[in-house]
Amino acid sequence: MKQLIFAVLLVFIASTAFATGGVAFIDLQKALNLSNAGVKAKAEIGQQVKKYEAKVAAEQDALKDMKRELEKQAVLLSDEARGKKEREFQKRAKEFQRFTKDIQEELQQKDADFTKRIIDAILKETRKIGKEKGYGVVLEKSESSIIYGDSSVDLTDDVIKAYNASN
Repeated sequence: MKQLIFAVLLVFIASTAFATGGVAFIDLQKALNLSNAGVKAKAEIGQQVKKYEAKVAAEQDALKDMKRELEKQAVLLSDEARGKKEREFQKRAKEFQRFTKDIQEELQQKDADFTKRIIDAILKETRKIGKEKGYGVVLEKSESSIIYGDSSVDLTDDVIKAYNASN
């Protein structure tokens, strides 16, 4: 059933496209990764990852030291003192887990924001170039949608150039 629907949709798109001027495609992933804004966004996120990695490594080392010290002193401490130190360790470990989770969410959100902003602008340029070149349909190239596309109808490089020039 899915194949039939896909075939009907493909025939519809092809007939519409040929009636209005042809079909082209764009590799959005390539455009995102190679545009100036995409390269800049990736570098910015990479810098933040490195900054956070240093903080995470430092806190991991501090937790290891705290655990080691706790294990060393366990036989020397009273039950009450040992319990207090264990609670302090558990509290700090939970704070560390929250911190790493917050970092991950922050970086994912930042990546999603960058991606959305850049893709929206790339799609705007794609529509503009598609109209200028007289294409009736511009498809997105992905592993599951375009099996073959001649480079003469690949708008990716043109869109990257236009997008870079507009920013």
